[in-house]
Amino acid sequence: MPKQIWLLVIATTVNVTGASFLWPLNTIYMHNELGKSLAFAGFILMLNQGASIAGNLLGGILFDKFSPYKTILYGTGLAMMASTVMVLLHHDIVYYSIALILIGFGSGITWPVMFAMAGSIWKEGGRRAFNAIYVAQNFGVALGATVGGYVASISFNYIFISNAILFFSFFLIVFMTFKPMDAFVDRQMHTTVLKQQGKMKDKSAFISLLILCGGFLITWIAYSQWQSTIASYTQDLQIPLELYSTLWAINGFLIVLGQPLIKLLTTRVTSQKKQIYVGNTIFLISFLIALWSETFSMFAIAMVILTVGEMLVWPAVPTLANDLAPQGRTGFYQGIVNSIGAAGRMVGPLLGGVIVDMFNIELLFFILLALLIIPYITTSMYDRGFVFTRNT
Repeated sequence: MPKQIWLLVIATTVNVTGASFLWPLNTIYMHNELGKSLAFAGFILMLNQGASIAGNLLGGILFDKFSPYKTILYGTGLAMMASTVMVLLHHDIVYYSIALILIGFGSGITWPVMFAMAGSIWKEGGRRAFNAIYVAQNFGVALGATVGGYVASISFNYIFISNAILFFSFFLIVFMTFKPMDAFVDRQMHTTVLKQQGKMKDKSAFISLLILCGGFLITWIAYSQWQSTIASYTQDLQIPLELYSTLWAINGFLIVLGQPLIKLLTTRVTSQKKQIYVGNTIFLISFLIALWSETFSMFAIAMVILTVGEMLVWPAVPTLANDLAPQGRTGFYQGIVNSIGAAGRMVGPLLGGVIVDMFNIELLFFILLALLIIPYITTSMYDRGFVFTRNT
């Protein structure tokens, strides 16, 4: 990989490691420590992801029109300041919620720029450029989750401190090393959402992207339950907090160590569409197992299976979005993909929390299994009847 991609990988690892001290435990902290309902916790996480969506869209537009370096610097600077507020005032649900929303907005600005920079710097890398960032994200998840649960079992205060320190470290890495990367960015990237009302080919590519992302939204709604309702459910089953965090350590390390397996699979199944079909089928199997899980070992098996599915699906969608994007719209299209993922993470916890509060978690699982039929349909339809070219 080019050295600039390695810098993106290192920065991503540091950033996600810090975030992974916090995000798997948000619902548990609000529900178990602050005494709020699952629906309330889901509502706050919805606002967090809503802010992330706004940040994604802004970040994608700024990548196309402004300096990627400054965009990332401003986004992570905001998240760093909000995490500092959280260190001092996390016992107050109002300040905690505001800080969480600001972290979502700041981080949301950052991610589409990181992905778009990877695609712009290493165009010949194709899927490998996006997969490098994806692997770095999950290595950070593994590191943060491995330590986070044990730290939280001692005191949640240390979780917030660790999160703030690593956000500051990410800010320093960006400040000191990212500025030269502006020279590698395609300076013709200059569109905004208002300019999408162009030729029919532009609309065709954009419609194709939205159809593809419809299934992506469903998979994220399902996946987000592991960070919200399932997280709380494991506590109701008396599974220790550090073991719940171990599930995410399994997830992260498996993604990193399982890359040779995924490379073998993607070499044999070269179609991105088929990779999504296979990955979605694996998602379905993992939720069937989770439905009947009552012990840590069963949840661990479900997580292993879930992880294999996401290793196929998550990199495939931004890769297809990059293929769909006309010249000058890469950042915008990656912003859409990131925003759809954030929308799933926004709707998922609230939807799951309301269903579990009003009914039970078994009904939630059955609803998720039904919803996971939709990605098969959207993936098969997204490129039918539409004409698009990269150079539109």
